[in-house]
Amino acid sequence: MEINSRIRLVHRRSGDASRIENLGSYVLESLLDPEEEAGATVYRVSLGPHQCSRESYHRIAEEFYYVLAGQGTGVIDGRELALSAGDFLRLPPGTRHAFLSGDGPLEFLNIHVPGCRPGRDTYFDG
Repeated sequence: MEINSRIRLVHRRSGDASRIENLGSYVLESLLDPEEEAGATVYRVSLGPHQCSRESYHRIAEEFYYVLAGQGTGVIDGRELALSAGDFLRLPPGTRHAFLSGDGPLEFLNIHVPGCRPGRDTYFDG
C-alpha cells in the first residue's frame, strides 16, 4: 500500500490566535494549514451572541457542520432550522446558508470536502 508522503499526522490545540480570521460576524479558526490539506479543510467557527453570518455557498465543496456549543438558527436555502449543541448538518455543493446565534455564542466544527478557503470556492451573497 502506497502512502502519500505529503499527508502527515496533525495534532494541535484550538485557540492559536495566528490561525484565527474574522469574517464579519464569523470568527474562523483554520485547524489545517494549506500545505496540510489532503482533500479537506477543517475550521472551528464561532458566532458571537445575537449575531448573523452572511449568506454563502460553495460551488464545489460539500460542507459538514457539527454544533459544538450554543443555540441558534441555520437558514439553509431559505429554510430555518433550530440548532443546538450536538446537531449535525450536511450541505451539498450549492446550498446557500447563513447562521444566527441566540443569547450566547454559537460554535461549530466545519469541514469542507474538497477543501475550500475564503477566496477559494467560497461565495457570499449581498
